[in-house]
Amino acid sequence: MNYAKYNFHWIDLFIISVFFVYVVYLTRKFANEKLSKLDYLLDGRNLTMPVFVLTMFSTWYGGILGVGEFGYMYGISSWLLQGVPYYFFAIVFAFVFAARARRMEVSSTPEQIAKVYGLQVGRLSALFTMILASPAPYILMIAVLLQLMMGLSLFTSLLISVIFSIGYLVRGGFRADRYTDVVFGVMMFLGFLMFVGFLFFEYGSVLGMRGSMPPNHFIWHGGNPPQFIIMWFLIALWTWVEPSFYQRCYAAKSDEVAKKGILWSVFFWFLFDILTMATALYARAILPALRDPMLSYPALADFVLPPVAKGFFFVSLLATILSTLNSQFFVSSIAIGRDFLFSFFPKRYSETRWIQIGLFLMAGFSIVLALLIPSVVKLWYTIGTIMIPGLLLPMVTSFFTKSQVRSEWMFASQLFGFTTSLICLLWGWSDVVGSYDQFPFGVEPIFPGLVVAIAFWGAGMIHKIKHQSH
Repeated sequence: MNYAKYNFHWIDLFIISVFFVYVVYLTRKFANEKLSKLDYLLDGRNLTMPVFVLTMFSTWYGGILGVGEFGYMYGISSWLLQGVPYYFFAIVFAFVFAARARRMEVSSTPEQIAKVYGLQVGRLSALFTMILASPAPYILMIAVLLQLMMGLSLFTSLLISVIFSIGYLVRGGFRADRYTDVVFGVMMFLGFLMFVGFLFFEYGSVLGMRGSMPPNHFIWHGGNPPQFIIMWFLIALWTWVEPSFYQRCYAAKSDEVAKKGILWSVFFWFLFDILTMATALYARAILPALRDPMLSYPALADFVLPPVAKGFFFVSLLATILSTLNSQFFVSSIAIGRDFLFSFFPKRYSETRWIQIGLFLMAGFSIVLALLIPSVVKLWYTIGTIMIPGLLLPMVTSFFTKSQVRSEWMFASQLFGFTTSLICLLWGWSDVVGSYDQFPFGVEPIFPGLVVAIAFWGAGMIHKIKHQSH
C-alpha cells in the first residue's frame, strides 16, 4: 500500500517540519529524566482535572483516519456506530468503574486482574492486553501521512513513525505521555475547528450538499444490517477493557477526578465528533470518487486548503494520531514488558527496563500487524473482535467479589472465548488476510466468542454456588 505524494507549498512543509522538530525536542527533554517507578508508570498519581480531561480526550481519539474512512463510507450512521456506543459505555464506566479503579492501587489492568485471579490469569491478560493496545492502527495512520507528505515507501514510513513516537517514552514514561497529550489535544481541536470553519464559508452548510451524497448517508443505519450495527456496539465494550482508560484513573489525583474527568471527556468527544463528522460529509460531497476512503481528511485538505492552513491541518492530524499512539505504545509495553516478561524474569532487569524493552518489542509487532492488515477500520475490527471476549469478564468481575470465580474457570473463559472468536474470524477470511468471505452460520465472530466466555464463567459461578452451599 503506497500512496502518491501530495504537493505542498514550502511554508506548509516548514510548519510540518517545526512539528517534528518539536517531537525531537521532547525526546531530548525527557532523555535525562530519572523518575521513580510510580512517576514513570503513573506520574505520581497526581493528575488534576484539566490535565486528566485533556489526556483522556486526546488519547481516545487517535484513530482519526479511521473516523474519516467510516464517515465517508457510511455517513451519519458512523456517529451512531463510532460515537454513541462509546459515549454510553464511557458514562457507565465513569459511574461504575472509575472511582473503584482509582482505589485499586495498581498500575495496569493485567496487574489488577492478577491481584484478583492470580499470576496465570494475569499473564494471559497481559498477552491479550498487549494485542488489544497494539499501536498498529496508529502507526499505520502516521505512515500514510508520511507517504503523502514525503513520498516514502510504507515500510520506511512505518519505521519513522515508530522512532518519532517512542523516543520520549523510553525515559519519560507516563509523564512524557501526559505532557504530550495535553499539547496535542489542543492542537487537534483547533485544527478541525479551523477546517470546518473554512469549509462552511467556502461551500456553505453540509446539509445543503445532501444531493451530492448517497441517500443512505443521512439515514441513521446507513443501509447497514442489524448484525453489523450490533457488532460495532459490542466492539464499543472496548471502553471497559481499554488499558489507557484505567491507567488514567489509576493516575488521577482523587476518585472524583477520575469519575468527573471521564464525564467531561465524553462531552468533548461529542463536540469533536461534530467537527469530524461534518468534515467527512464534506469530503464525500466534494470528492465523491475517492479511491481510498481512509484518505478522506488529507485528500480534502490537499484539494481545498490554501498554504499555511493546509500545513496546520496536517500537523493537527499528526497530533491527533500521536496523542493516542504514544499512549498505546506505553500501555502495551507495560503489558508485555512488566506484566508478562518481568513476571518470568524478575531478577534479570528492573520493571522500568522491561517496559523499555517492551517498547521495542511492540514496535516490531505493530509494524508486522500494520503490514498484514493495512486498513485502520479492519485493524480495529480484528483486534476488538478477538480480544474483547478474552478480557471483558476478568476485567469487569475484578471489581465485584460476588461475581468472581476460581482462577481456573476464569482462565478457561479467557482462553476459549478468545480462541472461538479467532477461529471464526480466520474461517471467514479468504486467502488474503484482512478481506472477508463468510463467517460460520453468517454470525460475526465476536458473538460466539462472548457466548463461550460467558458459558465458562457461568459454569464457574455454578460451581462456586454449589461449593458455598456445602
